[in-house]
Amino acid sequence: MEMSNFTLYELDTTGLRTIMDGSSALRFKNRYVVNDIDYQDNSKEFLANMQAKNGVYKNDIITLTKDVHYDREDGIAFDTQKLVYNKTKAIATSNVGYVAHRGSDTFKGTYIRYDNNKNYIFSKNVRAKIQLEEVSK
Repeated sequence: MEMSNFTLYELDTTGLRTIMDGSSALRFKNRYVVNDIDYQDNSKEFLANMQAKNGVYKNDIITLTKDVHYDREDGIAFDTQKLVYNKTKAIATSNVGYVAHRGSDTFKGTYIRYDNNKNYIFSKNVRAKIQLEEVSK
């Protein structure tokens, strides 16, 4: 099935869990292939939003490619070219390099695994630019 300008809502007994928008999509028996994907996970403590040019949703795994932007409501944000998000575990992983921002601080690395449940980031080959604040005496 081919769809244009669609929104897919996932609800459960606690309310709205996820929203997936796209400019167009193909629905297969076991997956959605989405253009201009905008995926929002509201099932965890902090709302997480992911956007990309392309996405595949299959078996609670969302694979986003091309101009991927991940943003969490507590201020963590990063950009990459490929991101795999495990919806069940709430873990976002990229092994193609990333640039992250939190306030005026910038972090770059070759790998990132962000656990939305545990609020934990693991990264490799990190370079950071951090704005230190002076403390008045």
